[in-house]
Amino acid sequence: MSNETYYIPTNFTDAGRVMGLFEIRNLIEAILLTLPILYLCLVFVPLALTPKIIVSLTALVPVGGFGLIGISDDSLTRWLGCWWRWRKGRRIITYRGECKKK
Repeated sequence: MSNETYYIPTNFTDAGRVMGLFEIRNLIEAILLTLPILYLCLVFVPLALTPKIIVSLTALVPVGGFGLIGISDDSLTRWLGCWWRWRKGRRIITYRGECKKK
């Protein structure tokens, strides 16, 4: 029997995360969500550079934040996969409280 003490560092959960907060998978999803929006804003918004940047950031920050945070601590694709499996596997209940007598 040993009385060794093991100290767990405060940043032990930071592995595989960006800035200690966001999972790498969430970061990649956020980038994939925001790149098309950025392209569309830069190409099709007929304004000067400063208003174009403001419009782009107004659209990009919420979408990128949503992609980084995810839903219920899951990434968006993982959540969508779970939702899709639930959607395909659900059943419609047709029982209305009536019993047929034989």
